[in-house]
Amino acid sequence: MSSDLNFVEYILDQINQAGQVSFKKMFGEYAIYCDEKVVALVCDNQLFIKPTAIGRSMIDSVVEAPPYPGAKPYLQIGEQLDDKHWMSNLIRLTASELPAPKPKKSKLKKAKI
Repeated sequence: MSSDLNFVEYILDQINQAGQVSFKKMFGEYAIYCDEKVVALVCDNQLFIKPTAIGRSMIDSVVEAPPYPGAKPYLQIGEQLDDKHWMSNLIRLTASELPAPKPKKSKLKKAKI
């Protein structure tokens, strides 16, 4: 089951104070970005945050679950989703712990002469 765009837009509204936030549709689901880093996934209208030490410390009762079959466990967010300040803080701190994205390789090929 794929996620609703309305739910993804709600998530972005909840975390808009975290930094530069955006999303990309991927295989019927969505990746959530903060400052160009993938910080979360939205799958089946549920939010899954990349696991970090700071994220675990912020969540009272940590629930870990894979966002899709075969995936590593992420931090699943439930009731706290409605707390805009807490969500923005969680996303901002999670992004700060994640490495910068690797530069994309150039798709231009040199012409053979």
